[in-house]
Amino acid sequence: MEVIGVIPARYSSTRFAGKVLADINGKPMIQHVWERAKKALLLDEVIIACDEEEVLNVGREFGANCLMTAKGHLSGSDRITEIVGSLDVKIIVNIQADEPLIQPLMIDSLVDALQSDDSVNMATIMKRIEHPEEVKNPNIVKVITDKDNFALYFSRAPIPFRAKNSEIEPVYYKHVGLYAYTKDFLFTYKNIPPSALEAAEKLEQLRVLEGGLRIKVIETKFETIGVDTPEDLERVRQILREEAGE
Repeated sequence: MEVIGVIPARYSSTRFAGKVLADINGKPMIQHVWERAKKALLLDEVIIACDEEEVLNVGREFGANCLMTAKGHLSGSDRITEIVGSLDVKIIVNIQADEPLIQPLMIDSLVDALQSDDSVNMATIMKRIEHPEEVKNPNIVKVITDKDNFALYFSRAPIPFRAKNSEIEPVYYKHVGLYAYTKDFLFTYKNIPPSALEAAEKLEQLRVLEGGLRIKVIETKFETIGVDTPEDLERVRQILREEAGE
């Protein structure tokens, strides 16, 4: 296999326990994510990496390739590392289990970024923020990039900050929790000690930047909602009902 997608499905989320199995219009959330990932043209396989038998059984019921991992992993990338260690694969896409509106083209754009440029070892997605209330929402991570679209910083705070005497209206981008990396880079990254910025913001990707490595950021026009609260879940239900013409 050249490219695989892995969906780390942690059942005991601290903010919204059991959300990966939350019902969204008749299907568990993890099924919506899996079905969309399966439509990506550049993925050879999609694997759900779970830590509870209940998730394993539900995933297998709808036809997913599900593998159990240890419960003690602190992050999704740790869970992925356990899964891919023995696999002969070049590129891994980390697909968040709480992003049921993820678009297949977003996945393909990340894979293409790595396949078309050997200097890119890790890539992720950003979307221009169109709703002002999202800028100050700490559950929505913001990202700023350099001129070549490599990440400068990720934060839960509004970045860039607009000074009182500034005549420039900042453009804000939110980070979409979708990553692609080469297998070699993934294991290099996992050997970097946890960083102070990572601990302060509770954002694992800051370990990469603080370690002096680079993350390519690809802009998308697609709107997504990461499900962190029951309110987010209801918004997703409504959006999918509207897409289905209900």
